[in-house]
Amino acid sequence: MKKNQKKEFKLIESTFTPEEANAVLTNLINSKINYHNLDDFSNFVRADRNIEHSKRRVSELNETKTALKSFIDTANENGFNLLIKSSIAIEFTK
Repeated sequence: MKKNQKKEFKLIESTFTPEEANAVLTNLINSKINYHNLDDFSNFVRADRNIEHSKRRVSELNETKTALKSFIDTANENGFNLLIKSSIAIEFTK
Protein backbone atom coordinates (compact mmCIF):
# COMPACT_ATOMS: atom_id res chain seq x y z
CA MET A 1 0.00 0.00 0.00
CA LYS A 2 1.31 3.44 -0.90
CA LYS A 3 2.22 5.61 2.04
CA ASN A 4 0.85 8.84 0.54
CA GLN A 5 -2.33 7.51 -1.00
CA LYS A 6 -5.20 10.01 -1.35
CA LYS A 7 -8.87 9.63 -2.23
CA GLU A 8 -11.66 12.10 -2.77
CA PHE A 9 -15.32 11.19 -2.33
CA LYS A 10 -18.36 13.14 -3.44
CA LEU A 11 -20.80 13.52 -0.55
CA ILE A 12 -23.37 15.97 -1.88
CA GLU A 13 -24.08 17.32 -5.35
CA SER A 14 -27.66 18.35 -5.85
CA THR A 15 -30.13 21.22 -5.81
CA PHE A 16 -32.22 21.56 -2.66
CA THR A 17 -35.12 23.69 -1.52
CA PRO A 18 -34.14 25.95 1.39
CA GLU A 19 -35.94 23.62 3.79
CA GLU A 20 -34.12 20.55 2.44
CA ALA A 21 -30.77 22.35 2.47
CA ASN A 22 -31.33 23.44 6.05
CA ALA A 23 -32.12 19.86 7.11
CA VAL A 24 -29.14 18.32 5.29
CA LEU A 25 -26.57 20.89 6.41
CA THR A 26 -27.85 21.22 9.98
CA ASN A 27 -27.77 17.45 10.42
CA LEU A 28 -24.23 17.31 9.07
CA ILE A 29 -22.99 20.04 11.40
CA ASN A 30 -24.90 18.66 14.40
CA SER A 31 -23.31 15.26 13.79
CA LYS A 32 -19.87 16.85 13.87
CA ILE A 33 -20.74 18.80 17.06
CA ASN A 34 -21.99 15.61 18.72
CA TYR A 35 -18.76 13.84 17.77
CA HIS A 36 -16.68 16.55 19.45
CA ASN A 37 -18.90 16.59 22.54
CA LEU A 38 -18.65 12.81 22.94
CA ASP A 39 -14.91 12.86 22.25
CA ASP A 40 -14.48 15.61 24.86
CA PHE A 41 -16.33 13.65 27.49
CA SER A 42 -14.48 10.43 26.72
CA ASN A 43 -11.05 12.06 26.71
CA PHE A 44 -11.71 13.98 29.90
CA VAL A 45 -13.10 11.02 31.83
CA ARG A 46 -10.60 8.39 30.63
CA ALA A 47 -7.41 10.35 30.29
CA ASP A 48 -7.96 13.79 31.82
CA ARG A 49 -6.77 15.18 28.47
CA ASN A 50 -7.01 18.77 27.30
CA ILE A 51 -10.26 19.29 25.43
CA GLU A 52 -9.73 22.89 24.35
CA HIS A 53 -9.36 21.97 20.66
CA SER A 54 -12.76 20.26 20.63
CA LYS A 55 -14.37 23.13 22.53
CA ARG A 56 -12.97 25.59 20.01
CA ARG A 57 -14.13 23.42 17.12
CA VAL A 58 -17.68 23.17 18.53
CA SER A 59 -17.77 26.96 18.80
CA GLU A 60 -16.60 27.28 15.16
CA LEU A 61 -19.21 24.78 14.01
CA ASN A 62 -21.97 26.65 15.85
CA GLU A 63 -20.88 29.87 14.14
CA THR A 64 -20.93 28.09 10.78
CA LYS A 65 -24.41 26.74 11.50
CA THR A 66 -25.66 30.25 12.29
CA ALA A 67 -24.12 31.70 9.12
CA LEU A 68 -25.57 28.89 6.99
CA LYS A 69 -29.01 29.42 8.50
CA SER A 70 -28.85 33.10 7.62
CA PHE A 71 -27.75 32.33 4.05
CA ILE A 72 -30.50 29.72 3.62
CA ASP A 73 -33.10 32.11 5.06
CA THR A 74 -32.06 34.71 2.47
CA ALA A 75 -32.48 32.15 -0.32
CA ASN A 76 -35.90 31.21 1.03
CA GLU A 77 -37.05 34.84 1.33
CA ASN A 78 -36.05 35.45 -2.30
CA GLY A 79 -37.48 32.24 -3.77
CA PHE A 80 -34.19 30.54 -4.55
CA ASN A 81 -33.18 26.91 -4.31
CA LEU A 82 -29.62 26.00 -3.33
CA LEU A 83 -27.06 24.00 -5.28
CA ILE A 84 -24.84 22.24 -2.76
CA LYS A 85 -21.62 20.51 -3.70
CA SER A 86 -19.50 18.83 -1.07
CA SER A 87 -16.67 16.36 -1.20
CA ILE A 88 -14.24 14.94 1.30
CA ALA A 89 -10.54 14.36 0.70
CA ILE A 90 -8.81 11.62 2.70
CA GLU A 91 -5.16 10.66 2.72
CA PHE A 92 -2.94 8.34 4.69
CA THR A 93 -0.74 10.00 7.29
CA LYS A 94 1.41 9.00 10.24
